[in-house]
Order: sequence, then C-alpha cells, then structure tokens
Amino acid sequence: MSQRMPALFVGHGSPMSAIEDNEYTRKWEEVGRGLVRPKSILSVSAHWFTDGVRVSDDPHPRMVYDMYGFPEALYQVAYPAPGAPETARRAKDLIGGDVRIDDTWGLDHGTWSVLCRMFPKVDVPVFQLSVDRDATPEEHFRIGRAIGALRDEGVLVFGSGNVVHNLGRVGWGMTGGHPWAERFDAYIKERVVKGDHAGVLGYRAAGADAALSVPTTDHFDPLLHVLGASRPDDRLTVFNDTCTMGSLSMTCYLFEEQEAGSE
Repeated sequence: MSQRMPALFVGHGSPMSAIEDNEYTRKWEEVGRGLVRPKSILSVSAHWFTDGVRVSDDPHPRMVYDMYGFPEALYQVAYPAPGAPETARRAKDLIGGDVRIDDTWGLDHGTWSVLCRMFPKVDVPVFQLSVDRDATPEEHFRIGRAIGALRDEGVLVFGSGNVVHNLGRVGWGMTGGHPWAERFDAYIKERVVKGDHAGVLGYRAAGADAALSVPTTDHFDPLLHVLGASRPDDRLTVFNDTCTMGSLSMTCYLFEEQEAGSE
C-alpha cells in the first residue's frame, strides 16, 4: 500500500525568504528533508486569487514575479519545476463544477519562495490551483476535501498563505505580533489542533481580531483547502509558530499519515 502524502499549510510571509537565511527558511528546509518525495505538488497559493476556480495544466509553468520594490536578486530566483498536466486535469475532475483550465499564470512567489527551500532539487512537478475570491469558507473546505483524494495518489497538497496577513498594519522591525494578531493566530491554532474545523471556518466569530487579521481572505483561504484535505487520523505538526512584523503569522500546519503502530 502506497504512503499517503501530506497536506501542508505554510505561512510564507515575505518573498525575501527565497534568498534569506532565517529561522523560518531553516525550518522549511528541515521539514522538506523529512518528507517523502511526492510524485507531484498541488499548490494553492494566496497569490492566484481569481473569479471562480482555475487550475493550470501547463507542462512548463513560468515564473511569476508578483511582487514589487524588492532587491534585484529576488527577481533572479528561478524554480523551473515541470508541471503535472495529467494530475491537474485529475484535480479539475475531482473538484467538479465550473473549474477552468487556465495557463495564463504560472508559479508565483507564494509557491516558489517556499518550495525552493523545501525541495531545492527542483525535481518534483508542481501545478497551481487558484483561490476563488467569491467562494465561502465552506466551499474552500469542500474543494480541499475533493483534492485530498490526491494524497493517496502521491500528491502533496500544499497551501501557501498566512493566517494573519494585514500589510496595512505591518510594524517594521517588530519581532512579534500586535496583540490582536497574536490572539487570532492562537485562536486558529487552538481549533486546528482540536480538529474543530467548524470553528476555523467560522473564524469571523473572533470579532475585531479576525477583522484585523483577515482584511481580505486570499491568504487565509489556502488553510481551509489544507484542512479539507486533512484526515481525522493524520498526525499534526505545528511549526514556525509565531507572528512577525506585527501583522503576519508564519505558523505552519503539517498533516501526515500516522506511522504503523503509532497513536
């Protein structure tokens, strides 16, 4: 019986992590070394935020440098991973409904800034699934449930965003988070750890903390895809469990198949 691939949500933070050595990138590298090499990676990135659901089946996805005002070295980063056309079309069929094949995008920094540290050999095919800007939390979770079937077919389900993401409240030079950011990150973590998916989907119940932490849903929604793809018997690892620059959460959630005989 083949091993179930993980479902992984990464708080990606600044794209500078693609070229900087810091506590977050070192942990990404460590976690990446511990993962079984998947057949392919399905990436749900906050930075492909579209009307409706789209999936790319490009056999050679292009680099998307969707960030502005950064050092030139960041725009020289290359991550020429091959695509996974057949698996992309399989994902489309699993999701059902009005999912569009769309190869006008590529691999954006939500994908390559993390994968270049976790899978530096660039030997795993990667394709992206967009985040539907009009979908409800429940719909994102349902999509995650659908693509979760791919975990049994050698596909790592990878969500890239941030639980807390408010660029308008960034505190330059801050090493932690604003009180509301820390509270909301802890609120979500408590519910993820307990397996309280309904509580995460209903995150707006956190009131003002949620409104400040999730002013737009693009960076939060990939977590809902990953929760949908998780299984009740998965082992959960939480890492990079911290906020930074006031209003960014770097917290990551790794769901893995339990080893035989473990609890």
